[in-house]
Amino acid sequence: MAGVQPPPLRSLDDFLLSSARFAVPDLRDLDRWNNRIINNLLYYQSNYLLSALGLLLLVGYFQPFQLLVGAMVVTVLFLGFVWAAENQAPIRRFRRNHPSVSVLAILLVSYLFLSVLGGVAVFLFGIAFPILMVLIHASVRLRSLKNKLENKLESIGLKRTPMGLLLEALGQEQEAGS
Repeated sequence: MAGVQPPPLRSLDDFLLSSARFAVPDLRDLDRWNNRIINNLLYYQSNYLLSALGLLLLVGYFQPFQLLVGAMVVTVLFLGFVWAAENQAPIRRFRRNHPSVSVLAILLVSYLFLSVLGGVAVFLFGIAFPILMVLIHASVRLRSLKNKLENKLESIGLKRTPMGLLLEALGQEQEAGS
């Protein structure tokens, strides 16, 4: 993980306010929608991290123990999936061919574990809600010229940002920067 550098925090004006442009994605063109999501995830990754941490802190204030248990379960399952995908060829092929199903499987198994532990509500609101907010923003946020240029420049060093590493672990690095 040496050399991993987070990108700069984008301005609130660029992220949400007046200069931000939003539009519902064309659901018939899944490749274009996927490209928009990946590029927005790369460009706004610092903003998304800060937003998710804010929501997690809010939930953690009210349910700290259950949030911690939920976060540990999801982390262990995600790391187990990445390990299995790197060491088992059929899982690696499935991850590359079906990245959305892979993420949903991790979330579903996490949900099942947490329901056994009694932390379902904390999982849904503390972990899944920030992910949902990030994906909604990344889906509807139109890319600006600055966003496109920076993504082209960052695509060369894709594996050196936290989101680039996450996208690589999910088998999506070839999509980014296009």
